[in-house]
Amino acid sequence: MLEVKNILFSYNKAPVLKNISFSVNTGDHLSIIGESGSGKSTLLKLLYGEFDLNEGAIFWNGTQILGPAYNLVVGYDFMKYVAQEFDLMPYTTVAENIGNFLSNFYPEEKQARINELLEVVELTHLAKTKVKLLSGGQKQRVALARAIAKQPEIILLDEPFSHIDNFKKQSLRRSLFKYLKEKHITCIVATHDKDDAISYADNMIVLHDNEIIANNTPQQLFDNPKTPLIASFFGEFNTIEPYGIVYAHQIKVVEKSNLKATVKRAYYKGHYYLIEADLKGETVFFEHDSELEEEVQVSLSVTK
Repeated sequence: MLEVKNILFSYNKAPVLKNISFSVNTGDHLSIIGESGSGKSTLLKLLYGEFDLNEGAIFWNGTQILGPAYNLVVGYDFMKYVAQEFDLMPYTTVAENIGNFLSNFYPEEKQARINELLEVVELTHLAKTKVKLLSGGQKQRVALARAIAKQPEIILLDEPFSHIDNFKKQSLRRSLFKYLKEKHITCIVATHDKDDAISYADNMIVLHDNEIIANNTPQQLFDNPKTPLIASFFGEFNTIEPYGIVYAHQIKVVEKSNLKATVKRAYYKGHYYLIEADLKGETVFFEHDSELEEEVQVSLSVTK
């Protein structure tokens, strides 16, 4: 288990993170979300031991995670950290990068392991390609494969799919997170992308103003967003009295109601249109199965 106990950290005098406490069970997947600058990446670095805490403590299965004041070499053998900058060997092949830290005493087992990891990150066809020739997204996939090569107990991922295009992102996300679950590798992901979290995380932490403002399952946070910040992570939302926070998909056009809105614009979203409308001087968004003409008045119903 990972245990984070009331940590405080400051770069200068102003706290970057304060009163941070949570735990993660072995094999679980935790997503850390929050606005840019909320401390997501800093929290991962603290978990890795890259910085010294001002207060509090971090433990992994009873071993205290300590920073550079206590360790000549940052990090621990049981933990891997994949940052947004990749530390790869550009003049060697993809396969050589992935197998760099694997033992050479058993070459057949090593090659089998490399092949397995190439499949996980969908790079089998580029196994013999030098890393310097890869795109940013392909390099990110090499970094992910290399991080799990020796099967760590815990892996920390900072925006793990940020460089990967949409053509590959969905299948890679499924493949990687499925692999980590099967191997019981604890996974902590800092992300701004709801698709990294909502279908895969056992729990989500929301950071705001240097503190944790929510810690719950994705379903609980989605169904009962306590603040507009939490709702905004999941999609388009509105604040409508007396209903409170209402997602766009929770508003329907009906024949008659007391909520009268005037259509301002329609955005094509594939299987639906996102409609922007004026409701008593306030902008609201709702989903509709067809395009609506501008300036048309419609009646709305909230279906929370």
